Amino acid sequence: MRGRSTMTGAESDRPAARFAELRPLLFTVAYEILGSAADADDVLQESYLRWAEVDADSISDTKAYLAKVVTRQALNALRSRSRRREDYVGPWLPEPILVDAREPVDDLVLAESVSTAMLIVLESLGPEERAVFVLREVFGFAYKEIGEMLSRPAPTVRQIAHRARSHVEARRPPFEPADSARATAVVDAFLDAAESGELATLMTMLSPDVVFTADSDGKATAVRRPVEGAPAVARMLKGFARIGAVVDDYRTEIAVLNNLPGLVVRFDGKLQGAFTFHLVDGKIDHIYAMRNPDKLAGIEQLRSIAR
Repeated sequence: MRGRSTMTGAESDRPAARFAELRPLLFTVAYEILGSAADADDVLQESYLRWAEVDADSISDTKAYLAKVVTRQALNALRSRSRRREDYVGPWLPEPILVDAREPVDDLVLAESVSTAMLIVLESLGPEERAVFVLREVFGFAYKEIGEMLSRPAPTVRQIAHRARSHVEARRPPFEPADSARATAVVDAFLDAAESGELATLMTMLSPDVVFTADSDGKATAVRRPVEGAPAVARMLKGFARIGAVVDDYRTEIAVLNNLPGLVVRFDGKLQGAFTFHLVDGKIDHIYAMRNPDKLAGIEQLRSIAR
């Protein structure tokens, strides 16, 4: 009788270890294509199940193979979600993530790639353009590799990449990354200015053309249209600063959200919102307010990003 080989525990754990090692990169790919941490987590779960079904030792380039699986799953999710976007109430913003502030932000390409402003620009691309831009410009995959991921010839991928790059370059705003020290300095100064009640003091923190955009999908109190200009934004923020005097257990926490200074707000025993500050020349140029309770889970888990 032919003997049956038995896989040892160490051998059976190798595919899981490979996936775990690449998980920060794979999460970053999925998150940049989708703009949603929750959807990215679902994609990684599905991708892992598919990975577990193949002979991992037969894969010569694990990174490229798993990137292909994750990209295809993310594109499927993106196309499905796009068909549901028509019913969204008010402005849409990407789901914020809590970035591990202990990790350096000297990789500016990676840091910018998950910034709120960049994710909004990527949202204006078609699904395939978005995937090609992310895989080429952020992760440096070759056109041939991307073509294999998308079942497209390399010359076609090159054309898509050129079109997507031109689109992004025409719309990308300046980017100033933040570590924990930078975030603390910016948010502390902002809170002091807002809580002072003096509009002139608050306006020193704001760019003249500052914009405040809130995402609630109608599920929480928030402005339904962007508020533009320093005077209008300052008046609104002055009212926001008074919330702590009228609600129970009001707490604010400084955080690094999407590699930008961030502020997390809790009261009435739960997470209520997250504010991300986009800076240009040291001034707050855009405030992104996430009030949609369905899109706040991403800041309850510390994320590592990689490329």
